[in-house]
Amino acid sequence: MKFVSSRPGLAGAVLFAVLGLGLGLAAAQPAAADAACNGGKVKYYRNPMGTPDTSPIPKKDSMNMDYIPVCEDETGTNPGAVTIGLDKVQRLGVRTAEVQERALSRIVRAFASLQFDERRQSVVAPRFAGWIEKLLVNAVGDPVTRGQPLFEVYSPELNVLQQEWQLAGRTAYATDKLHNLGYPEAEMEKLRRGERPRTVTIRSPATGTVIDKTAIEGARFQAGDPLFRIVDTSSMWVIAEVYEQDLAYVKVGDMARITVNAWPNRSFEGKVTFIYPGLGKESRTARLRIEVANPDGLLRADMAATAEIASPLEGNRVVVPDSAVIDSGRRQVVLVERGEGRYEPRPVKLGARVPGFVQVIDGLTAGERVVTQATFLIDAESNIRAALAAFNAGEKQ
Repeated sequence: MKFVSSRPGLAGAVLFAVLGLGLGLAAAQPAAADAACNGGKVKYYRNPMGTPDTSPIPKKDSMNMDYIPVCEDETGTNPGAVTIGLDKVQRLGVRTAEVQERALSRIVRAFASLQFDERRQSVVAPRFAGWIEKLLVNAVGDPVTRGQPLFEVYSPELNVLQQEWQLAGRTAYATDKLHNLGYPEAEMEKLRRGERPRTVTIRSPATGTVIDKTAIEGARFQAGDPLFRIVDTSSMWVIAEVYEQDLAYVKVGDMARITVNAWPNRSFEGKVTFIYPGLGKESRTARLRIEVANPDGLLRADMAATAEIASPLEGNRVVVPDSAVIDSGRRQVVLVERGEGRYEPRPVKLGARVPGFVQVIDGLTAGERVVTQATFLIDAESNIRAALAAFNAGEKQ
């Protein structure tokens, strides 16, 4: 016996209900593409306050805050990526800064010492022999001016030439013989007036300070003996010792700030004028010459000094705050902010360091944001995530 249903539409109604339920579930799934994921797929929506609650569709929490979309490509692409709840971000005190392009000026610090300017030194060494009859400048350290009398000498050689000049009728030949011996022009004027002075006055060739004196009143000297050494101290040389690794950041023309122990509250401005070609074999330092004005004479030779050389780098460079870099010695990493509570460790290649900033040669672009505070806490969690991901991958093989 066969039983025939008296309600032929029942099976169709059940099928329609099942299909409708399936369509409803499909509609409840997130869209295949979403603007929040730059055209990618949204995997789920998480609670904005960091609680474990998630939703397959967009919704709001009890405080009317939108749930945050989590994109499919955010998981699995970087095993060290970290997602932290906003409440935990606040507790950790996470701070971020924007990657910028800016001009850099590196400061190179170096120990230095002061020396006299070699181009401002003069030596008084007569070209004739004689005796010092009267010494007019008596001590090392005495200031002198150009043309100031230093001492009076008696020279038999000059007395003979003076007589020849007068007897020869003041010929050019006799005049040249006197000039070749360095006969002072002031003494020549006396000869032209018909005088025949017994002694000759030797004058200072430059304005400066006497730093060496061998002249003694009554002493005899030979031709070429250095009797006085005079130096102009209005400009001094600062010889700075720069480490080999800093040599690439300094060049001729860079400005420098000089400080000395004698005047700790005062600085002196100078300019790098020469970089010596050699390098110290033991110290591994290069010497720089910095010229500094010294009009008041406060700077003295052999003073210890510190030089700070400002070396601007050409063009703008991509930089981050130095607190954003995690440097283990073998690798340098920054934590890039990828969205609300999402951070990704990224290796970078660093360049020049300046106070507060470090240049990034490769790994970042201007406009990205990096973590500058609580970096080590996030990095520790990132390393744990990466280690677990590597461990799970090994188990699946």
